[in-house]
Formats: sequence, structure tokens, C-alpha cells
Amino acid sequence: MQGSRRAGFSLTELLIVIAIIGIFASLGAPNFRDMVERQRVATTVNDFFSAIYLARSEAIRLGARVDLVPKDATGDWAKGWVVFIDENGNQRPDSPERIIFSHDAAARGMSIAASLTDSKVQYLAYTGSGRTRTNASSQATQFGTFTFKLGKQTRKIKLNFLGRPRVCNPDTDGATC
Repeated sequence: MQGSRRAGFSLTELLIVIAIIGIFASLGAPNFRDMVERQRVATTVNDFFSAIYLARSEAIRLGARVDLVPKDATGDWAKGWVVFIDENGNQRPDSPERIIFSHDAAARGMSIAASLTDSKVQYLAYTGSGRTRTNASSQATQFGTFTFKLGKQTRKIKLNFLGRPRVCNPDTDGATC
């Protein structure tokens, strides 16, 4: 009787293939994590950027002050943000005031820090002319930077003197960011 041919893989061959797959997966995992973090930061920055433009355009449309504030009373932007008509000027959306837009918390681990002209209270207010303002005066502008960080990823939204935002990446834009 002749030897029969076996079909399939031996245990040794299977373990070698699994080990090779494991090595390739471990090499790709950090790159995948960076890609996910980069996408989460980009999404949060775009959402926040849109909220800034919404506050500005609504202020112009209504001819009234419109604020963008952290949803959380502690001033933590990462816990979400709200665009609303601040009728009493306290930077909090109270019961009778109209909320235009509300955003839930950012991705877990995301930090959002504001460095603005008037930083006593976390807020960004626009007047009916489309310019930012501080609580001290409707003529004093609110400008500065919002910094978004998650892992190794960082992005900034910079507000100029007129209150117009722009997004930049400190890693690639250098001194202009």
C-alpha cells in the first residue's frame, strides 16, 4: 500500500503563520491608533469651527449677541458646547433663552483649551456686526486660540482681531500656528 497524501497544514506551519500575522498586526497598530486619533481631532475641530461660524452668522442674521460657551458649567469645552442667544449676558443658557445649537462631549481623552482675550469666563460672543466682543465692552474684541489635543495629535483654531477663525496644525504650520 502506498502512503496516502495528507491535506492541510501541520501545527508548526499554522503557528508560524499566526506568529507572522501577529508581528505585522503589532507593527500596524500604532499607525492605526495615530490615524484614529488624527481623525477624531479633525472631526472635533470641524464641529467646533462650524459652531463658531454658526454663532457668527446667527448674530449677524438676528442683529443680536450670540454666545458659544462650554456646555458644562465648569468651563470644560471637551464636555460639549452650546450656541445660544445670551439675553442676560451671564454666558449660561438659561431657561427662557433660545438655544440655537448644542454639541455633545468630544471624544474621550480629548482636551480643548481656550486662550482668549477675556479668559475670566469661558465664552465666545459675537455681536450683530459679526465681530467678537468681550463682556467688558462691545467694542473690545475677543480673540485668541482654541487648542485641541488627543494623544500625539494637536490642532488649533485661531481667532483673529475681527473674530474670524482659521484652523492650523502646529506640526506642519510652524510659527504661523
